[in-house]
Amino acid sequence: MALFTDTHVHFYDEAFAGDADAAIARSRAAGVAWMIQPDVDSRERDALFALSGRYPGVLYSMLGLYPGSVDARWEDEIAALDAWTDRDIVAIGEIGLDYHWSVEFREEQKRALKVQLELADRLGLPVNIHLRDATDDFFAVLDECRHLNLRGNMHAYSGSYETFLRLQHYGDWSLGIGGVVTFKKARLAEVVRQVPLDRILLETDAPYLTPVPHRGERNESTYIPLIAAKIAELKGVSLEEVAETTTENARKLFSIT
Repeated sequence: MALFTDTHVHFYDEAFAGDADAAIARSRAAGVAWMIQPDVDSRERDALFALSGRYPGVLYSMLGLYPGSVDARWEDEIAALDAWTDRDIVAIGEIGLDYHWSVEFREEQKRALKVQLELADRLGLPVNIHLRDATDDFFAVLDECRHLNLRGNMHAYSGSYETFLRLQHYGDWSLGIGGVVTFKKARLAEVVRQVPLDRILLETDAPYLTPVPHRGERNESTYIPLIAAKIAELKGVSLEEVAETTTENARKLFSIT
């Protein structure tokens, strides 16, 4: 059986209340052997690490402040990260910029992102980036951080192939590809055709962005093979090659075993 890695899943989310263990079991039965949970903020961090702690070698954890959680008290949230940096974390994430719903804390988001990129560099960890409607500002922050040794992935990638190429001037970057690639007329499909397979990571962002034919239902890592199958179709390779290559990509980037 091909073994897969889900590089972005929120099993600690309230959508999985009372069902997280069963969902993890279903995912493992579907061949998803490794799953990485991103951090959001201090309100959910205890639940994140408690769940990952129950599944050593299966669930892995990130640490970070999600851009949608950035507000006037962002510095307190950043300071709170220090208490967790001695934990077994594989990345700083999910961090980034999101102006889709509001630009009220635009400057705070940029400052929080820069501080966390510096934290990742200091800890020698990759970053997991959430980016929505803020591409120009994201690259402006990267320009300020050119002196850092950055590497990471763009979670739920929705940009162009040209933006992917531009990213490579700022370190070693991969793209997280999830359920959106299965959507009818998804522009992401053409990007996936162009991007080398060794730069692609599989993800669900569960409980969100459920792939076809389960769109509209709660997402879970069980559906990773559906995403992998669509990528295999787009690139004209076998499902096994997608599983093997994307899992090796995840192992290298996040140092998971």
